[in-house]
Amino acid sequence: MSHPENQYLSLLGRVLAKGDERMDRTGVGTKSLFGELLRFDLSGGQVPILTTKRVYWKTAVKEMLWFLSGGTNIQALLRDNVRIWSDWPLARYRHETGSTISQEEFEARIVADDDFARAWGELGPVYGKQWRRWVDASGKEHDQIATLVETLKTNPSSRRMLFHAWNVGELDQMALPPCHMVYQFHVNSRNELNCLIFQRSCDLFLGAAFNFTGGAALVHMLARQAGLTPGELVWVGGDVHVYLNHQDQVCEQMAREPRPLPTMRLLRTPTSIDDYRIEDFEVSGYSPHPPIQGDVAV
Repeated sequence: MSHPENQYLSLLGRVLAKGDERMDRTGVGTKSLFGELLRFDLSGGQVPILTTKRVYWKTAVKEMLWFLSGGTNIQALLRDNVRIWSDWPLARYRHETGSTISQEEFEARIVADDDFARAWGELGPVYGKQWRRWVDASGKEHDQIATLVETLKTNPSSRRMLFHAWNVGELDQMALPPCHMVYQFHVNSRNELNCLIFQRSCDLFLGAAFNFTGGAALVHMLARQAGLTPGELVWVGGDVHVYLNHQDQVCEQMAREPRPLPTMRLLRTPTSIDDYRIEDFEVSGYSPHPPIQGDVAV
């Protein structure tokens, strides 16, 4: 049987070979394909944490926990040593103030100064806000995650078990409109929880690995809360692309042979989806190739 990671590596190869070369909003440019699907079986405990380069899986899980908390400010992430969202508020600060502050100095101020963090660390109504506090036209708030957990417990055959973040009325207030925008869930006759993620836009070299890892962690948490077991993670990409300044790195990654996927296990069962911590996750058997660096296009 082919290694599950090969479908991702094959997608990288197709993008490089057949992708449409386009200029994008960042000015960097991409090679892009439209409409791709990958499937990962989680039922044996394996999780799609890529092995052809080191993925800092704790960072990806911490990001997912931050989404679930409803957070929208990078201060909480930075205090947890997660820096993957700093580029956007830093770019805004430099643009609006004319400062040449380094990223390290900016992050240190966000961590130490609550007033500075409120002014410059806010990303707007991004994922966490929409997942946990979607506001409808009447002003009523909707907690999509709480509704999902309750439906998984009480009506697992429902075809309406999903949440999304594409709030049209608030897109212009977001530092970055949601990329992984829809999550839909399905419980099969074996009481396995399956998840389909639709991602409108995906940076295949830098972003996809975090999306796979965070999605798998979410399935584990939701399954545990609802008394189910993890099933399949289905990932659907709209505009899937490789930035032109990542092509050498992608070729290096494609030349590597995948190693056995690791397994993930939750060490406890919190009383609520809100109570998970990074210490609750145990990943075993992860022996990846070395990391490959690449710049984020902002």
